[in-house]
Amino acid sequence: MSLARNVFVQSSLTFGSRILGFIREAVIFAKLGAGPLTDAYLTAQQFPNLFRRLLAEGAFAQAFVPLYTRSQAEEGDEVATRMATETLSMLFTVTIILSLIAQFCMPWIMMVLQAGYRNDPDIFNLSILLTQITMPYLAGMALSALFAGVLNAAGRFVLSAAAPTLMNICLLIAAFSFNEPRMVALACSVATLIAGILQAAVLWFGARNQGVHLKFRLPRITPAVKDVAKIAVPGALAASATQINIIVSSSIASFEAGAKGWLASADRFYQLPLGIVGVAVGVAILPRLSRAMSKVGSSEDTHRTLDEGISLAMALTLPAAVALAIIPFFLIDALFGRGQFDASDSTLAASALIHYAWGVPAFVLVKVLAPAFFARHDTKRPMQFAVVSVLVNTVLGAGAFFWLRGQGEYGFPALAAATSFAAWLNVSMLWLTLIKRGDYKPSGLLISRMLRVFVSCGILGGFLYFANDYKNLTQTYLWESQILALIATVAVGGILYGIAALVTGAVSLREIRNAMRRSAT
Repeated sequence: MSLARNVFVQSSLTFGSRILGFIREAVIFAKLGAGPLTDAYLTAQQFPNLFRRLLAEGAFAQAFVPLYTRSQAEEGDEVATRMATETLSMLFTVTIILSLIAQFCMPWIMMVLQAGYRNDPDIFNLSILLTQITMPYLAGMALSALFAGVLNAAGRFVLSAAAPTLMNICLLIAAFSFNEPRMVALACSVATLIAGILQAAVLWFGARNQGVHLKFRLPRITPAVKDVAKIAVPGALAASATQINIIVSSSIASFEAGAKGWLASADRFYQLPLGIVGVAVGVAILPRLSRAMSKVGSSEDTHRTLDEGISLAMALTLPAAVALAIIPFFLIDALFGRGQFDASDSTLAASALIHYAWGVPAFVLVKVLAPAFFARHDTKRPMQFAVVSVLVNTVLGAGAFFWLRGQGEYGFPALAAATSFAAWLNVSMLWLTLIKRGDYKPSGLLISRMLRVFVSCGILGGFLYFANDYKNLTQTYLWESQILALIATVAVGGILYGIAALVTGAVSLREIRNAMRRSAT
């Protein structure tokens, strides 16, 4: 399949899952609102969200797939399957041990994650309980990531992209089953654990259908396991910089009641282009880069693949960033502004979303550039850059947060701004290193394409600015429905951007046709 088609398949399924995720979050926020109880629930979701994005959404796969692919090509399917089986057994054992340790250490862990609630025993203890319930999700995600890596190496992206839908379904069932807020939080935490088990089972079945029969064995530290760990562990850490920055920001936000809810609602919007575009392009581009870099004289193929990946990612991401920056309140209030989550909550969440918006291109570019390192089995350099970005995010975010609090202002928007700044710093380090090593240099065609994307985004931005001013008028023609007004605005804006992109040459009809059909490449 072509890169464009692989991205199209991955993105389409991820888009469906993310839309269902918006519905899920709208229901949960409507029942919980933004406050201490929501902060406790969101704290319990931090580990599942981190491990899902760290493992299932490409980070582990980006490190595992090159090794698995190389083993298949050089030593055959049998040796590759044995390597995967040994990795599976060790990975499962390690994650179970980590989960058990976390259960016992949760009160001390919560002293970091919920530092702002140390003097509120009710919320603090509830945070401990809910997180203990969700923590074993780690084991399910670890298994899911390995099975998904096996499927992706075979060019099968459908099941791994569709599996996260199970999480949304489980949480929706739990949220609709209760009305009392505390029971909703408890039920959704249990549903998270159940979803992790179901996802692992479905992906295991998919790998088995591909003829890859993975079994659990007594864990042993074999040479294959050492090779995977040496590359996968720093690789996973490298690809998780943005997610770790979110954990850090959320921990600091615990000193401001309700801030976790406002940040989380804004987070859902920028995670949409990150999951649909960034993860999809990163997962689809890695096998091609691995094959290209394994050949002698592969620089042309490598440069062309990265050009194509960056061009495609930015053409799809920049218009989303423009929308998040120009109509943040419209977006949040239309989707989450109901029940316990009122207009003041939407206003505060929008102030964070504006700062996430200018970081969106960077969040996506990290996913596109990191595979160029992973394909060469270099995960230490991206890990070092990730550590730098986390440190910068922590220092800037904490400093600005407490300074604003001291001025009598809300501090949480500074946490969003620090996360975006850290992401751009990470991108700069990755990009400059690739250029310095001679692994990549943007072509004139890419630069020309980006200028056309900017022009198209400018047209979109002008329309959205106008539409935001007249959103109330639009709403009156759509049965006073704010959500219908938003859908209409986004639909017209998307069509307008699409036309502008075709007219300016930011995208071509040939690329669209290639995305819709199978290719031998």
